[in-house]
This record gives sequence, C-alpha cells and structure tokens, in this order.
Amino acid sequence: MPTANCTAPKRPEVHGHRGCRGLLPENTLPGFLHAAALGVDVLEMDVVISADQQVVVSHDPWLATHLCRDAEGLRIAPAEERQHNLYHMSYAAIRQCDCGSLPHAGFPEQQPVAAPKPLLREVLAATEALPRPPGARRLRYSVEIKCTPSGDNLYHPEPAQFLALVLAELVAAGVVAHTTLLCFDPRILRLARAQRGLGLALCLLSESGQPWPNAIAELGFRPDVFGPNYESVTPIAVAELRRLYPGTGLVPWTVNNPVDIRHVVSMGVEGLTTDYPNRLRAILG
Repeated sequence: MPTANCTAPKRPEVHGHRGCRGLLPENTLPGFLHAAALGVDVLEMDVVISADQQVVVSHDPWLATHLCRDAEGLRIAPAEERQHNLYHMSYAAIRQCDCGSLPHAGFPEQQPVAAPKPLLREVLAATEALPRPPGARRLRYSVEIKCTPSGDNLYHPEPAQFLALVLAELVAAGVVAHTTLLCFDPRILRLARAQRGLGLALCLLSESGQPWPNAIAELGFRPDVFGPNYESVTPIAVAELRRLYPGTGLVPWTVNNPVDIRHVVSMGVEGLTTDYPNRLRAILG
C-alpha cells in the first residue's frame, strides 16, 4: 500500500485479495504462498480472534458453510454456521476444521486444497521466508481487522483489545513498516492513529453509497489509503479525492473482470485488490 505524500506509480500495485481467492482457497497458507510466488506486491488478508486470544486469518468470525467442514469433517448447515463462532473456540479446535477442500461455486478456477485457518504469525513467518521473484518489489501486507459495533464481545473483543492483539503480532514479526491496517470500522482506525510512531499505514474501507469525502470526514482524519468498492470509482470521484485529500492512496476492491481492471487502472489508482492477481499482472505487463 502507498503511504502519504506519494504520487501514483506508473504501474499500480497488485494486491492479492485473501491471497489469490480465484485460484486457491481464501485466507489459507497455500493461497498466500501461491500469491507471493505469482509476484503480488501486497498480500491482503482478514483477521479475527479466537477464544484463547489468538489472531486467526479468516474473513468470517465463524465457520462459513461454503468454505469449511467441522472438526468431524462434516458439512455445516447454513442455519448453523454462526454457532461455530471462532471467538468462542480455541485455536486448537479451529485448526481441526478444513476450510479449503470444498469447491467454491463463485470461483470455478479455484483449486480446492485441504487447509485450516492459519494464525497470522504463521502466515507472516512463511511468506517473509520466501525469496521474491526477480524484479518483484518487497512483499507487503494489508491486514483487515473484521470489527463491527454489533459484534463487540460477541464475535470479537472490543476495538482496543482487538487492535492490541493484532499489533503485537505485527511487531513480533517485524513487518509493521511493511503493513497497512485496513478497516471499515472507524473506531479501529482512530485508535490505531495513536500508534503512528510504529510506522503503520492506515486504510479506510468503504462499501456503502456514501460519498468518499463524507466517509473520510466521518473518520476525522486523512487516511494514508482509501479503499472503496471498485464500482464507485469514477473520474469525478477520483478527482475530488485528489483535490480534497492529496497524498491519500486509492486502492479499490475487488476487481476481477479484465474489462473492469483496465477501466480502474485507467483512473490512475495506486493499487487494485483482486482475486486474480495473475490476470492483473498479465494486463499490467
């Protein structure tokens, strides 16, 4: 992710969404390793918290029925998935569940592979040890904290504790300076701003129909990066962001169709988040 006071690079950064979800199961170690081997600039991932305070890489704070089997290898009924609340499970119990071998109807190119939800520290250790492809930039990370006011003390700890647990892992891995913290919840980003001495970049995510300047104004400060839904990216919106918040990088999500990729690239964005980093790299040449 770009930091403040930067200009748009000639080639936007390639952000591998949940690793490379279009190719391998999301938020799994095999997916992250493959994305890194493809030469992504940034690995994007989501984190939640287990009952024993471990930082687990997962988009949902439960075992999603379309992704996971339970510890006995059985399919999880849609009506029962939230009963498999990760915040109420130890990581030892979470690790017994396979979240990679089920075919994903939304991603026909995805190759299923049995894999548990990994710990954040496990992902960082494995990817930091990898050699980078020739000519590739230093691997960086976008870590999204999955936090909502309605989920406090139900699916995750309150923001201050959630943030502290994640920051501890980033500091221990020595990757703070190479990481951007993402969140839709302004509470997390406001708390993280007080930790700016660590050199952690902050990204406000937006998926509603709220105008971009309104979303940033509600946050209360200029983020290093703004991450809107790619469908909201227009020349007028981009020009207004550049005028009102110069230095804020623009990294839309999640852009998969080649036509959409070319359109968003033409807007001069700093990066694109995609489930198919292979497609984006091919288009960028």
